[in-house]
Amino acid sequence: MGNKEEKLFMREFFRKAGKAIYDYNMIEEGEKILVGVSGGKDSLALLEVLALRARDPKKHYTVVAAHIAVENVVYETDHIYIQELCDRLGVELIVRTVNTEVKENSGKPACFVCSWNRRKALFEIAKEWGCTKLALGHHRDDAVESLLMSMMFNGTMASMPPKLAMFDGTFTLIRPFIYITNAETTQYAAYRNFRKQKKLCPHERATNRDAVRRLLQEMETFSPHVRNNLFAAMKNIQQEYLP
Repeated sequence: MGNKEEKLFMREFFRKAGKAIYDYNMIEEGEKILVGVSGGKDSLALLEVLALRARDPKKHYTVVAAHIAVENVVYETDHIYIQELCDRLGVELIVRTVNTEVKENSGKPACFVCSWNRRKALFEIAKEWGCTKLALGHHRDDAVESLLMSMMFNGTMASMPPKLAMFDGTFTLIRPFIYITNAETTQYAAYRNFRKQKKLCPHERATNRDAVRRLLQEMETFSPHVRNNLFAAMKNIQQEYLP
């Protein structure tokens, strides 16, 4: 793992992921966890963390990885690299291709349609492989951005829950990186020399999320702890002072 600074960082990174798993009881004994792997730094880091934790004799769960390829969106992911990582970790990889064509006059953004179809494919794979949990690489900054997006564009207070029971409780979505920041997953990827995606999605820079991301950067200029405070606010709602 290299120098002392890197070792300390890795220890803290794994500690934060483990704390989230413990705090929200994300993984139970004997479960099979499906990890959604896009090929980006967050999902690669999540796959590695969960797979390495599963090697601990005290942890009794197994990991399966799934990558959803999108046939009609011009971006590239190195499937071979994902397979090589899975082979090194001893994790089975399932690859499936979906079509995310947006119908004319549907009124639905391309990103929504793409995300929904990829998530649907992951649910199908989880069912086929007997996985009770789907783990996604969303981190704390994603949750904060989602909170602001919900308030600004939908007039609601909602975000990305660390653990979400679905389909009458028969299946659960988990986010073990909920305590980890984007900066930390970026640093993790740098230490581990993860390969970047060949090309990013063409819609990535034309979304409300990207606009909110820029807004948060501006807010940090006069409130350096704004991300921490917004994240904390989601668990500190004072109902008596709301309409």
